[in-house]
Amino acid sequence: MPDELLIRSVARSDYEQWLPLWDGYNAFYGRSGSTALSLDITRMTWARFFDAYEPVHCLVAESGGRLLGLTHYLFHRSTTAIEPVCYLQDLFTVEAARGKGVGGALIKEVYREAQRAGAPRVYWQTHETNRTAQMLYDKLAERSGFIVYRKLF
Repeated sequence: MPDELLIRSVARSDYEQWLPLWDGYNAFYGRSGSTALSLDITRMTWARFFDAYEPVHCLVAESGGRLLGLTHYLFHRSTTAIEPVCYLQDLFTVEAARGKGVGGALIKEVYREAQRAGAPRVYWQTHETNRTAQMLYDKLAERSGFIVYRKLF
């Protein structure tokens, strides 16, 4: 793990460093070029982190004043729990930080935030081809066995 790694909530002043991480995350999942997210989506995502009425949150990993990673998570209602559950939606680290504990530190901080909020569980999904991430996830959580279906409009 990088020396003096700090996991913290994103600040408005982080935008210039957050944006390349966000772009890298989207490029990793094939959302670039003609399939890139619109600037409106990026602006709205950023704004939601600072809106107290939004259930969407962002944590960043920082070392030496440089952001090395991000995670976005949100709380939502469920038919199987009274308390909101936590969905870890996005996780990304710069290539140089991979395999050094940054992703795990971000996930563990989401766990702490979820526990503080009284959430009974944290869950997420990853693409079946993302074997590197799965090696980390298998150490930190259990696979649910569920298969995700979707219909795009």
